[in-house]
Amino acid sequence: MTTTRKSNFAAGLRTTILMAALGGLLVVIGYAIGGVGGATAFLAIALVMNFVFFWFSDKIALASARAKPISESEAPQLYQMVRELTTRADLPMPRLYMIPSDQPNAFATGRNPSHAAVAVTSGITKLLSEDELRGVISHELGHVRNRDILTVSIASAIGSAITWIAYMLLWFGSEDESPLSLVANLALFLLAPISASLIQLAISRQREYAADATGAQICGNPESLASALLRLEEGAKAIPMQVNQATEPLYIVKPFSGGGIASLFSTHPPIEERVRRLRQMRPALS
Repeated sequence: MTTTRKSNFAAGLRTTILMAALGGLLVVIGYAIGGVGGATAFLAIALVMNFVFFWFSDKIALASARAKPISESEAPQLYQMVRELTTRADLPMPRLYMIPSDQPNAFATGRNPSHAAVAVTSGITKLLSEDELRGVISHELGHVRNRDILTVSIASAIGSAITWIAYMLLWFGSEDESPLSLVANLALFLLAPISASLIQLAISRQREYAADATGAQICGNPESLASALLRLEEGAKAIPMQVNQATEPLYIVKPFSGGGIASLFSTHPPIEERVRRLRQMRPALS
């Protein structure tokens, strides 16, 4: 089996497991609400959601970020950079989007390399040097080449939906108003988003390390990405950006900071560890 076929198979397996796991969580929620009838109804909802998210997760992610397509005439240098890097990576040219935010950040989405999109914030083009921006774009293309974009996009979309369902449970509850029912609804409200986050977390951290390594190979200079990550982390702390928490795994750095218990559920590995691993790659690529 060739490397490309292995990568495609692994990506397909990850996506299938993720969709089945999150769909199964919906069925459990449905059973808790309405027994077998509720489980059947939520199974149907899960199947529809998986179909929609498979084909439209990229559009959902871009719309959630309020990203707008940018033309080559609007950003000729960005297009030239991305075209050069996609040639080096042997990838199709992705669609390019701009997110209207001063926070420096970026993400990639899409169901496969032929339908990929890379979105950058307006702030990232102001903060980073050209070499650092090349490192960031290479990281996002690393996600594309490693076939991560569909998996993480679906995780973000379904995680967002599960969180929304949990909020609905809190407000509407079930027909049974017994104390046990209220406790069950509260547990679902608390546990459903955490369950979705844990499934995302299991995928996202290792995917970030892998995309860092692939991105360093694409741009040919691990230090470009290492330096960018340090500056992006500082920028994210200094400049807030409102995003749906379920879409957080898409971004190259966390759009918002959080310590304590929140850090345990972070979808991103520590920046310090990412930088350390990148700088260890320098002798191999020099």
